[in-house]
Amino acid sequence: MKKLLVIGFVWPEPKSSAAGNRMMQLILMFQEMNYNVTFASAAQNLEFSENLNNYNVTAAPILLNDSSFDVFCKNLQPDVVLFDRFLTEEQFGWRVTLVCKNAIKILDTEDLHSLRLCRQKAVIENKKFDITDMIQSDIAKREMASIYRCDLSLMVSEYEMKLLQEIFLVPKFLLFYLPIMITELAENKIEFNNRADFIFIGNFLHAPNTDAVKYLSDNIWPGIHQILPNVKMHVFGAYPMQKIMELHKPQKNFVVNGRAKSASEIIKKARVILAPIRFGAGIKGKLLEAMEYGTPSITTAIGAESMHGNLPWNGFICDDAELFIKCAIDVYTNEVLWTNAQNNGYEIINKRYLKTLFESDFQLKITDLEQNFDQYRLTNFTGALLQHHAANSTMYMSKWIEEKNKKPL
Repeated sequence: MKKLLVIGFVWPEPKSSAAGNRMMQLILMFQEMNYNVTFASAAQNLEFSENLNNYNVTAAPILLNDSSFDVFCKNLQPDVVLFDRFLTEEQFGWRVTLVCKNAIKILDTEDLHSLRLCRQKAVIENKKFDITDMIQSDIAKREMASIYRCDLSLMVSEYEMKLLQEIFLVPKFLLFYLPIMITELAENKIEFNNRADFIFIGNFLHAPNTDAVKYLSDNIWPGIHQILPNVKMHVFGAYPMQKIMELHKPQKNFVVNGRAKSASEIIKKARVILAPIRFGAGIKGKLLEAMEYGTPSITTAIGAESMHGNLPWNGFICDDAELFIKCAIDVYTNEVLWTNAQNNGYEIINKRYLKTLFESDFQLKITDLEQNFDQYRLTNFTGALLQHHAANSTMYMSKWIEEKNKKPL
């Protein structure tokens, strides 16, 4: 049986984040292709991390800047190594090349970190984001180098694929579009009159979510609360920090609940999702789940970016706070408008996110990589060049850290 080694930036938490759900989808897809999967991570295995043993996945704790990984990887001899975000490729990619040079290297980008962070910087500095901000950033250079060093990078956003090809001139053969997928649409959906309240849901370790809830509390909710004083705004999310808990104002019906026991139960009972996302990248798992469970959403252009193609959104896309408030109230109170938005969401999922739309193409791509591995490597000279320099620079820095860590205090 073929072997897949996943090197995770964190241990997957599919009940806490879209990234965790995405990782479990990839693991299951490789298992369907008869891969034996080992998941390794240098991160702490937290309380809400998925029990990988339940999925016949071997969990392997590893260390940063430690040659024990070289021994582990050499003994495993994986056929494919999947890096969870470019940071893990930076940390372990050169080691994989050193001991398993014929392993196919795949990067799951999750989102373009450099795009998200440059947009965040623009919001903090209260200026309009410009693509030159990203071009000039150091993190973009690191991220592009990581993409080139891998044989394939998985992308969840068509916009980001276009950005990589047109602005950063990344060859198309190095990229593969594979969004978060839905196996099938949920059944037994709750109707308009049996739903109540607005919700926001998201992992608060993710900066766009923290910013969105603060913006929601300060700029959006007061206007909605004035018109709909008996309706509540429920905020759910894993790992809320103190500044999020301080937004809890039950007297104004703004309720911070913390972690949701079941995201699906929360979403399917809500009438509308509000997601005023001011910066970010990739596609938004919360908005995809909203469509899946028939819940309309009001979000921003960045929130909806690359999610719906030319199809109408399942609610409204608003960047202006006053318009956002108006659209939220209209969808919440108008059953016809609400039902139309719900149906738009179903159409988006059926045409853009069902697993059946992608699984066969993904399998063909992996098979093509396996069968034409040498040609892929020969075609990607830039990747070989960057791998050579990364191995020489990162390797010696890592070895210096390892030796430093051995010395007694």
